[in-house]
Amino acid sequence: MTTNSHNEEEKIEFEMSSGNVFADLGFEQPQEMLLKSELVRQINSIIQTQGSDGDQTKEVLDIDENIRSNLSKGKLTELTIEQLLRYLNILGKDLEIVLKPATIPHNFPKEKLGQRGNLKVTAV
Repeated sequence: MTTNSHNEEEKIEFEMSSGNVFADLGFEQPQEMLLKSELVRQINSIIQTQGSDGDQTKEVLDIDENIRSNLSKGKLTELTIEQLLRYLNILGKDLEIVLKPATIPHNFPKEKLGQRGNLKVTAV
């Protein structure tokens, strides 16, 4: 808490995050957006580590300037998960998709059970 010059406590309002910034901001398909953002982050990290410039990236991934720009700027709505997975594979990453039962927090509303699991990317 902060105090003002009169030593009165000021209440600061805040809202706990859901753990997904896209959900917190009201985006449609927030889990998909979170997954895409992590895949794009991984792609850009690999490109940066390899020291590739824009032309090299376009050639290696066989993409045009518009798609390269979307990748570098993180424009997620213009990219599909399938494209992003293919780019990671081209950049030398093995991909593994694991399906498992959803973990349900103890305070999860019962009326939402069975509606949706979580998406997660783990880079090793």
